[in-house]
Amino acid sequence: MSRLFTPVAVGPVVARNRAWVSPMCQYSCERQDGMPGEWHHEHLASFARGGAGLVMTEAAAVVPEGRISPQDAGIWNDAQAEAWAPIAARIRAHGAVPAMQLAHAGRKASTYRPWSGRDTVPASEGGWQSVSATTDAFGRFAPPRALTTAEVATLPEAFAAAARRAVAAGFEALEVHAAHGYLLHQFLSPLSNARTDEWGAVEWRTTDGERDPRGLRVELLRQVVAAVRAAAPEAALMVRLSASDWVDGGIDTAMTIEHVRAAAEAGADWFDLSSGGLDPRQQIALEPGYQVPFARDVRAATGVTVNAVGLIDEPAHAERVLADGDADAIMLARPWLRNPHWALAAEAELDGDPDSRPDASAGTVSVWPPQYTRARRLPPSAER
Repeated sequence: MSRLFTPVAVGPVVARNRAWVSPMCQYSCERQDGMPGEWHHEHLASFARGGAGLVMTEAAAVVPEGRISPQDAGIWNDAQAEAWAPIAARIRAHGAVPAMQLAHAGRKASTYRPWSGRDTVPASEGGWQSVSATTDAFGRFAPPRALTTAEVATLPEAFAAAARRAVAAGFEALEVHAAHGYLLHQFLSPLSNARTDEWGAVEWRTTDGERDPRGLRVELLRQVVAAVRAAAPEAALMVRLSASDWVDGGIDTAMTIEHVRAAAEAGADWFDLSSGGLDPRQQIALEPGYQVPFARDVRAATGVTVNAVGLIDEPAHAERVLADGDADAIMLARPWLRNPHWALAAEAELDGDPDSRPDASAGTVSVWPPQYTRARRLPPSAER
């Protein structure tokens, strides 16, 4: 039996397997009101029907100005929660854990969706003033307004209110998005947070007692995670982090370990370790599994449960990452877009014919829907 297709606990929730759907922005709320529609129903349900253990929504903005684009989804009001409810129900009906990512884009907000250009949307077209830790812009985007000390203090409750709505809508797992250059990441990184108030840097000493000149900027993340945990004690709570900024002087693995420890103490159950997205100067050496070392090193240093993500496209590769003890689950993105039934094919490849396996004794159940089982065996001429 492959490890990829064994159940795994995420805090109080159990996923049927470890092949999960990563959050992927769809930019498809055409009325620009943050309301998910038919596209979101079909898009997300297809992955659950295709065998995923956990299906994560795209980034759902916790406040209107937290959207990446005007067409982004939201969870800042009750009407949006009502629109999300049948989507969560469909994911659950197909056997997957419905999960929602809670987000604020910060200085990367109010931009055109990718296929319409990578610039700031003007107010005349529905854009708005972005905000951040400072007034430093991301690349050629319009400069943000620096949040006041008091405004930053309101953010934990914005995430908490969104969490309550998400749970009311039926989502069983929540993810705080603190990666990819969005607002919480902007507050975490020395490259984007030069504040001198309580939301800026505090002294940080490494494990060998040396003072790190970069300082640590973890207070906002800690408060957001604690607020979400208090608002949704029954939900699994995940945190997505960029474990490297891929720029000198930015976040690295040592700093990420401190971010993870703070978030775990605040109540996080699981960590989703990605990288990059904060600084256009980043230099990323892309190769299969290029982010797996982040998951492995954080897991070894802290003992938390983690998933690996990023260019893990093949079932055998995913299985190897798990078997080596580098991660506890695998998040995939583009492979699901290419084949929403990725898990069905992966199970057949790794575990063979489900009818010949002692699934009951192993505590597992095949992800194949009975309506599809006629397709799970290769024809005799193709068998190896």
